[in-house]
Amino acid sequence: MLDGKIIAITRSEDDASEFIELANQNNATPIALPTIELVSKGEKIVDEFLEAIQNYDPDYSVFMSSKAVKLLFDTARKVGKLEKLQLAVANTNVMSVGPKTTVALEQEGIKVNHQPTTFSSVGVGEEFTQLNVVGKKVIVPRSGASTPFLKELLDKIGIDVMEIHLYDVCSFRDTTQWNGFRELFSQNKIDGVIFTSASSVRGFFDIMSKDYDENSLLEHLAKLSVVSIGPFTSDELKKFKVKNTVAEVHTVAGAFDAIKNTLTA
Repeated sequence: MLDGKIIAITRSEDDASEFIELANQNNATPIALPTIELVSKGEKIVDEFLEAIQNYDPDYSVFMSSKAVKLLFDTARKVGKLEKLQLAVANTNVMSVGPKTTVALEQEGIKVNHQPTTFSSVGVGEEFTQLNVVGKKVIVPRSGASTPFLKELLDKIGIDVMEIHLYDVCSFRDTTQWNGFRELFSQNKIDGVIFTSASSVRGFFDIMSKDYDENSLLEHLAKLSVVSIGPFTSDELKKFKVKNTVAEVHTVAGAFDAIKNTLTA
């Protein structure tokens, strides 16, 4: 048990329900830190996606986050093109990066054909390798802030990839929700932080650097347990000179297990 430990996660409260439940079960105090927000590229993303499907004629569509699903389908609903979008996606073999994204797609009436056992870009690559789809075409609607790793990985496998950028990512602008965290952080009362993406690492430092100089921020972080949800997040933390433990399983539950192990060791 983590009696009385205070642990933060770089997600909004709405996106941190699983983490909050795990913390409560272990008698820890959870803090949700919204570090990033999505900036949609507007209503044009639906037409751009539909045109890409028509012209590119992909064999597969790959969804890398539930946020991308929600943004695309909500926008299509708003502009009266939901059925067109549903039909266009349903005419491809649909791959989802993980269970949360699968649920989001199913809620939009989309059948998911493939979900990798490892919920990451690497897992998507492994799934395609097993499917033996050399020469096939894949469309990936995602964030403009995404790394080129997935595209490069699929290129190596011999798959033709088109990425459609639906949104950009910026640091969360209303940081009043951070006031309680800042106070506890200054008093060295935070026991651990789970970072959930490379973007959230950048958002965290962008927000916190408004109140702390680099040395002070790193000194405080060195006194607590820092866990990254996966290797890309870990690499981003290393760029900021932050030592961290990478979760063995790249999920919120896996990251929680990792921080629990470091805090109870």
